[in-house]
Amino acid sequence: MTAFRISPAVADAFPGTLIALVTATGLRGHEPWPHTTAALERLERQLADGSWRPADEADPRIEAWHTAYRSFGTNPRRIRPSVDALGRRMAKKGSLPRINPAVDSYNAVSVRHGLPAGAFDLDHVTGDVDIRYADGTEEFTPLGEPGTVENPKPGEIVYADTTGVLTRHWNHRDAHRTRVTEDSARVVFALETLDASRDGHLLKTAAEELRDLLAPHTGQTAVHYLGPRQPRATV
Repeated sequence: MTAFRISPAVADAFPGTLIALVTATGLRGHEPWPHTTAALERLERQLADGSWRPADEADPRIEAWHTAYRSFGTNPRRIRPSVDALGRRMAKKGSLPRINPAVDSYNAVSVRHGLPAGAFDLDHVTGDVDIRYADGTEEFTPLGEPGTVENPKPGEIVYADTTGVLTRHWNHRDAHRTRVTEDSARVVFALETLDASRDGHLLKTAAEELRDLLAPHTGQTAVHYLGPRQPRATV
């Protein structure tokens, strides 16, 4: 079992934080996921016909993350929150990237609801995971760059386990070590909001939508919630 914790300092700084942790055990990433394919294609059709557009930085969901990034010294127009970057890419290209079924599923849910999302292969997580301020000594290897080692800036918010950093700038980019592939069997997906009073219902809807996409292709799913009122969740 892996515990996810939000540090008291982060909880105090961002009291409206709510994170949905959607777990999947026995994930089968090599089979077709038709519901995920349909969800991606539906979003792309809606973008093409003008009936829907991804949230941009003028949207309060994205604006809140820009404000948070600036608070810990990150320029959000240079290093963007994941959902902001994904939405901008989709608006420009007219489509979402196809990575693998599990990643495609959380990308679809993320951009549809304007909420940052990420995922970790639990078989490559060491110890527990803390959402905390970095001290600057931690190491991070970016997704897709296995030969690169970075050190977060002191004060930057990160997800970190006992080996190193799993995400930089809170949710800008995931680590290569815990990336989700077709072979990943135990995965935790994270969906996030900084304003639970406004977007808590939206977050819960998104978590259930993601769970529905995962359920036909896994042995067991569950949803846990993490925030200042419940700063620890075991998955």
